Amino acid sequence: MNTKEAQRVQETQPIRRVLVFSIIAMALMMMAIDSTIVATALHALQHDLNASINWVGWTMTAYSFGFLLLLPVTGKLSEEFGRRRVFLFSVSAFTIASLLCGLANNIYVLVALRAVQAAGGAGFTPSATGLIIDHFGDDRDRAVGLFGSIFPIGALIGPIFGGIFVTYWSWRGIFFVNVPIGIVSIWLARRFIPVDPPVRPGRERPQMDWPGMALLGVGLFTAMLAVSILGESGVSPWSMSFVACVAIAVGSLWLFHRHIHRTAAPFIDPKLIHGPNFGAVNAVNIVYGGVRAGVVALLPLYATSRYGIDALASGTLLVAQGVATIALSLIGALALRRTGHRMPVYVGGTVVGIGVVLLAMHPPGGISAYTWLAGAALLIGAGGGGLNPATRNAGLQLAPKSSSTLASIRTMSLQVGQITTVSIVTAILTRVSDPGHTQALVFAITGLLFVVAMPLVTRIPEHKGAW
Repeated sequence: MNTKEAQRVQETQPIRRVLVFSIIAMALMMMAIDSTIVATALHALQHDLNASINWVGWTMTAYSFGFLLLLPVTGKLSEEFGRRRVFLFSVSAFTIASLLCGLANNIYVLVALRAVQAAGGAGFTPSATGLIIDHFGDDRDRAVGLFGSIFPIGALIGPIFGGIFVTYWSWRGIFFVNVPIGIVSIWLARRFIPVDPPVRPGRERPQMDWPGMALLGVGLFTAMLAVSILGESGVSPWSMSFVACVAIAVGSLWLFHRHIHRTAAPFIDPKLIHGPNFGAVNAVNIVYGGVRAGVVALLPLYATSRYGIDALASGTLLVAQGVATIALSLIGALALRRTGHRMPVYVGGTVVGIGVVLLAMHPPGGISAYTWLAGAALLIGAGGGGLNPATRNAGLQLAPKSSSTLASIRTMSLQVGQITTVSIVTAILTRVSDPGHTQALVFAITGLLFVVAMPLVTRIPEHKGAW
């Protein structure tokens, strides 16, 4: 069926919202699985490709960099060229890159392909959010809120699939698994997702803000490189390589900030970053979304270093957290019209803070370390799941027409918070003799951060009902 025929069919038939949401969820699930599945294959990659651990680590770093850089770009492209078009391109690029990653026989090629894969993955959330906003009418707040349950499901499934593939087949399976999912997603999306509105005759083709993209790219890359350098043993904060990367990162990001305020058509509108209401929403996402995710990512390391819990058992601690996140995300999405945006963040942020503080405390007598940590993780997951739908909707309802860009900024906020948290903590732990108790102290300070940041919630725009 060609585009014109598809458009005629879709104009005469109602949109099948459940089916469209399922198609979008399938693609988002594929991306979510990929975010955790690669970590299970690092040792196998090092052995099979005869690579150093540093280069193997770059299979994840390159993906994070490409993902962060392309998020705002794909958000802008979704608004300029059409959500469906960008969604199909993103899924296609991700699927093809996954196939090529599975065929790679060289670590350097694999790292480059991971960056290409990230370019595809970066377009999923902005375009998918835009599709929901465009076609779901009064149900869009609930549909967007349900996104919060998709990502933790994928994060839970990823390590399981990864362990099975690496143990019983090959590390190549962690990439090949995306191919059939991607093909099915593309076919269904072309068949059932409404085509984008035609471009108005005489409309000027939008100009891309290449200088802004370059400045942001240099800033993000050198910042991530600085973090990588600081994590190496024997490197101090005063090392020339680290200081140079920090200086370039700060300079580039400052120039980017200056550029988007002075150029006529920046690829990110400054008001969406730090404007009234938007700035508060982004700050809340960094703290209660990104920092929380960083704490969760460090939980298995903490369980092993402080209490000697083995790798398998420490990994299962994330199951309790993930299940609670999924359940409370579903409940929060359905209750959002009654609760509004602020109350779930107040309650969820408080529960997360309590959970993080409990992690730092030693289990009282009679309670095993595993049970204590699992209970704390359950609280963190429940609090995070409860506040996710509210923080996801709070910014979108301010500017629905910019939904794709806002979705990309939110995801960037989460990534920045998580990467910063993990990087700072791991850099500290490499320099202490007792990492377990040091990490407990860091968790206690982080719990205090959640309390100190509570005034930010008062600046979130309140809204109840559909939008």
